[in-house]
Amino acid sequence: MSPGDEHDSFGGVGGSGQTRTRLPEGNSGDVYGGARRPVRSSRSLITVVGVVVLLVAAIAFANRGGGDPTDAAGPAKDTPGQNAPTAATGVRPVTGKNGRIPTGYSHDDQGAQSAATNYAVALGSVGMFQDGAREDIVRATHDPAVTDDLLRRLDASYSAEFLTSIGLDANGSAPTGLTFVSRTIPVGSKVRDYTETSATVEVWCTGLVGLAGTGSTKPVTSTWFTLTQKLTWTGGDWRITSSTQEEGPTPVNGDNRASVADEIAEAVEGYGGFTYAR
Repeated sequence: MSPGDEHDSFGGVGGSGQTRTRLPEGNSGDVYGGARRPVRSSRSLITVVGVVVLLVAAIAFANRGGGDPTDAAGPAKDTPGQNAPTAATGVRPVTGKNGRIPTGYSHDDQGAQSAATNYAVALGSVGMFQDGAREDIVRATHDPAVTDDLLRRLDASYSAEFLTSIGLDANGSAPTGLTFVSRTIPVGSKVRDYTETSATVEVWCTGLVGLAGTGSTKPVTSTWFTLTQKLTWTGGDWRITSSTQEEGPTPVNGDNRASVADEIAEAVEGYGGFTYAR
């Protein structure tokens, strides 16, 4: 599935079933083209798609827990908030942090959705491609009962060979002059199952992956996927026990002009992320 980029409750959010998005805390002639994106050859397209699939599937592959991975594909239950609109509530969602990851969610279905959404952002970030940062992210987002085994599997997935195949060195760093981009941007979330101690939440996402900069042979492309996270209430917060990922739903591409490589690199470096909440 990736990596893009805190502890108190939602207060009065309760069952309002609404979403608030908070603001961030904190050249021509290249592969991107100066106008419309050129049509790729079939081999080039297959290569790019392969890289994207590897990037977005690594987390889900390593994080696949026990049980039936298809159990989230059944009909949605009549769970409070599952089809609620995403209008702003004006209520502060979380006030705590674990590193740079929002934590401290309310003990209800909206808190579970907020946790799953923010955790999707963290797990789709650039930090997941670097050993130290990856461990911090996993320990901040997952149930302690599963973290050690998950980290072993993730370390195997993010091998030196895998990193090399996507243009990074063995430490997960981009070549000099290029910027590695890996961001997950949630579009919406939905509760499929909820109890006082567990929840299953789907997060529909779009993602950006690739190397930005003049001379890049792996330009930044977009992908669409749905991440299904199983959460447990432990230690006074929602934490992930396992997750799976499916492709789409994918909209039709618009007729936007593809930006040049330097524009993409500047945008990634200049625009921060968000804290999401139901």
